[in-house]
Amino acid sequence: MSDSPTTVGAPEIVAPEGLPLEPPRLLDLYWYMLLNRRLEERLVNLYRQGKVVGGVYRSLGQEAESVGTAYALEPRDYVSPLIRNLGSILVKGAEPVDILKQYMAKGTGPSKGKDLNIHFGDLSKGFIGPVSMLGDMIPVMGGVALGNRMQGRDSVCLVYIGDGGFSTGAAHEGWNFICAQRLPVILVAEDNCYAYSTPTEKQMGNRNMVDRALGYGCAGVQVDGNDVLACWDAAREAVGRARSGKGPTLIEVKTYRRKGHAEHDDQRYVSKEELQTWESRDPVTRYEQWLLSQEVVDREQLEQIDARIKRKLDAAVDEAENAPMPEPRTALDDVWSTPRWPHANPNYHDFTKEIVK
Repeated sequence: MSDSPTTVGAPEIVAPEGLPLEPPRLLDLYWYMLLNRRLEERLVNLYRQGKVVGGVYRSLGQEAESVGTAYALEPRDYVSPLIRNLGSILVKGAEPVDILKQYMAKGTGPSKGKDLNIHFGDLSKGFIGPVSMLGDMIPVMGGVALGNRMQGRDSVCLVYIGDGGFSTGAAHEGWNFICAQRLPVILVAEDNCYAYSTPTEKQMGNRNMVDRALGYGCAGVQVDGNDVLACWDAAREAVGRARSGKGPTLIEVKTYRRKGHAEHDDQRYVSKEELQTWESRDPVTRYEQWLLSQEVVDREQLEQIDARIKRKLDAAVDEAENAPMPEPRTALDDVWSTPRWPHANPNYHDFTKEIVK
């Protein structure tokens, strides 16, 4: 295995008997989950050093559902993450150095210091930046799917929503439209037990979000969100269903957020016993144990993968820390849809001159 997996989107190879995927792809899943976790650990360290602008929203305990579902997509498909779906855009080709620059508001980062965390997209790699208002990306991805259909493309769109965000009006209206139009969209609904600090059972009448699939008239499936292979398999079937014209799928993943809403949230509303219970179901540890039990790898090979990730992140952190902050005069760059507009409009007032002063 190289310093980044190369098997994503490759033609399917018949897996050895008893394995759901061929060994290189099984290791891809491990690589992405561990990269997700190790990258967030670096971000926390940088945050505590005052080098991250804004907040850090950990996905500790949720890496399997992001990586597993996104891994079922092909290069021509699109994904839109939430703030805890870092693993999904890593699968789609986002580079750790760019994510680090984004969090540190560097001038050479994806948004050039104008936005934070994973609020950026790269259409060439098939991921679209999230909208902060939770639920709003569902109608947006419905529009992407509809546009692809009108242009004769068979791309599939995957979008995430949390148990709290799925209660918003935009989420309902968007998903209802997607289901009515039978668009090729997969909605991954994450039950991580808390909407910020509100337990799921206190903000939803029905305990399982998958039950809503019947009302929307779409396919629905519930999976263990801490089992990366279960998440991949459910998404794989949903992708096939969508691409063949059979409409959208709601996938509910049962998982757990083992950190507070963000690093500033001390999670005092959660008991130690609850955290320990879910720590025993850690998705990375579970997958390591499964890989070892199936003799896909040995312990030394797992340590080598971790070491390669460490080297990759060491280089990425060095580059990001040494990257320049944005120049004040670039504050309005890329704000207008047509870059030449300010210079062509005689009434344009150049605010950047005042900013530089």
